[in-house]
Amino acid sequence: MTQLQQIPLHIQSAARSGWKANPVIYEINTWVWLTHLSRKYDRIVTLGDVPENELAELAAWRFDALWLMGVWHRGHATRLSALNYLHEYRHALPDISDADVCGSAYAICEYHVEEQLGGPDGLARFRERLREYGIKLILDFAPNHVATDHRWIDEHSEYFVCGEPGDLNAFPESFFSASKADGGELAIAHGRDPYFPAWIDTAQLNVFHPGLRRAIIDTLIEIGSQCDGLRCDMAMLATNTVFSQTWGERAGANPAQEFWLEIIPAAREVHPQMLFMAEVYWDLEHELQLQGFDYTYDKRLYDRIVNGDVGEVKSSLRAAPNFLRSSLRFIENHDEPRAMETLGEDRQRAAAALICTLPGASLLHQGQLEGKRIKLPVQINRAADEPARPMLKRFYRRLLREVSGSIYHDGSWRMIEAEPIHSDDFTYQNVIAYTWSDAGDKRLIVINLSGGWARATVALDDWQQSVDVELRLMDILSESFTRQSAGPLLDRGLQLEVPPFGAHIFRFEQDAG
Repeated sequence: MTQLQQIPLHIQSAARSGWKANPVIYEINTWVWLTHLSRKYDRIVTLGDVPENELAELAAWRFDALWLMGVWHRGHATRLSALNYLHEYRHALPDISDADVCGSAYAICEYHVEEQLGGPDGLARFRERLREYGIKLILDFAPNHVATDHRWIDEHSEYFVCGEPGDLNAFPESFFSASKADGGELAIAHGRDPYFPAWIDTAQLNVFHPGLRRAIIDTLIEIGSQCDGLRCDMAMLATNTVFSQTWGERAGANPAQEFWLEIIPAAREVHPQMLFMAEVYWDLEHELQLQGFDYTYDKRLYDRIVNGDVGEVKSSLRAAPNFLRSSLRFIENHDEPRAMETLGEDRQRAAAALICTLPGASLLHQGQLEGKRIKLPVQINRAADEPARPMLKRFYRRLLREVSGSIYHDGSWRMIEAEPIHSDDFTYQNVIAYTWSDAGDKRLIVINLSGGWARATVALDDWQQSVDVELRLMDILSESFTRQSAGPLLDRGLQLEVPPFGAHIFRFEQDAG
C-alpha cells in the first residue's frame, strides 16, 4: 500500500473561526423558492415569514450553511434587458410570462435586499432563525460589474471602465451611453470576461481604481453585517493579470496591491469570521486561495467527474493538502447543467458520495436532492413542476446524515491506493478509496466511478485494531453489514467487488456477537 497523504483537519483547517471545517453548503435560488412557497401556502411568503416547518425541513438535511442566491435589488434596467430574451427561457418554463422575469441575479442595481423578497428586515429575521438551527448564511457579491442603472454611474463614473464616444458606434455590443454631469456623453463598458461577449445588462467596474476599492470595502462591510459568508462571482476577473489582459490601457496601470489582498483583510477587520468563497476558473484556484479565499470552486474535479475519467479524478485527489481542504466541490450549481442530465441517477450517487466525503467544502443545489432536470435561468422567478425521485432523495438523506458527523469535520483524511485482487484484473484502477479517522472512530469510503464492476484490495495495515476481535462492517449508504475477523482483514486487506457507479461508506464496529 502507498500512503499518499494524511490531513489532520482538526489542526489544519481552511475555514474561518466559528465555521466547521469541510462545511456542506446548500444553494437556494431565493426568488424561485419563495415563489414556490407562496403558491404552496396560498399567500405571499417572504424571507421574514418562511413557515417554520420549511425551515425545520431544511435543518433536517443537516446543512452547515445556506447560500441564498439572488437576494439583491436588480433594478428596472436589469429586468427590461431580461425581458428581451423571454423566448430563451421557455425551455425551462414553457408557460412563461413577463411576470415570471425578474432580471439577472448578477446584474445588481443595489446591495439592498429586494423588498419583494422581504427586504433587509426580512433577511435579518431569516438569518436569526437559521442561527437557531445552527445554520450559517452566505450571500452573493459580484466584484466585476453592477447593473447599468447603478447609482455609481451618475455619482462616480470614474469607477468604471470607459471608452471613447466613437466606441458606442464601433462596439455597440460592448459599450453603452451614459450622461456626464456636465451634459456630455460617456461610453461605459459592459461587464465581461476575456473569453465571451459582454453581458449587456451590466456595467464594468474598474477594479484598479482606488476610489472604487474603498467603495467596495464599505459595501462588503455593510453586507457582512447581514451574513456569515460571501460567494464572490467570477472572482478571478479582479486579479491584476486577468483584468489588465481583459482591458489593457483602458484599465490603467496595475496597482501595487492585488484587489483581493486589499479587499478581504479590510472586510475582516470588521467581520473577522466572514467566510469568502470564490467562483474561479482557468487554473487560478490556488492563486485566489493565496489571496485570502477560504474556498475556491473545484471546476477541474467537476469536469473530470462528468467526463468519467477515473484516473484524472484520482489525480485531483493527490493535490497538496492545503489545496484539497480549500476547495469547494459540486456536481451541479446554478451555472452548470443539472446532475440528472450530465450524470443520471446512478452516476450521481457515486459522484455525490465522493464530493461530500472529501476534505474541503461541498456544494449542493436546490432541486439536486430530488433529481430535477431543468436548469433554471437566473433571470426568472418561477420553476416548472417536475416529478420527484424518492429513492434518490432517500440516498441523499443517508449521505448527509453521515457526513454531518464530527469525524468529517474534526478527523484526519488519508487516500489509499487500491490494489488488484488478481494480477490480470485491472478493474482495481477504477476504485477510489480513502479513510477518515478520529479518536478511534474510522470510516472507509470506496467509490467506483466507472460503468463496470471493479474488484480491488484495500489495505488497512495502519489501523490500530486488536487482531483477535470480530468486526462488523456497516455499509452506511445501503444500511447493511457484513462480519469480518480483524486479523485477516488487517493482514491481507479488505477485498471488495464494487458495482458500476457504486459507493460504500464503511463504519467498523466491534461485533458483540
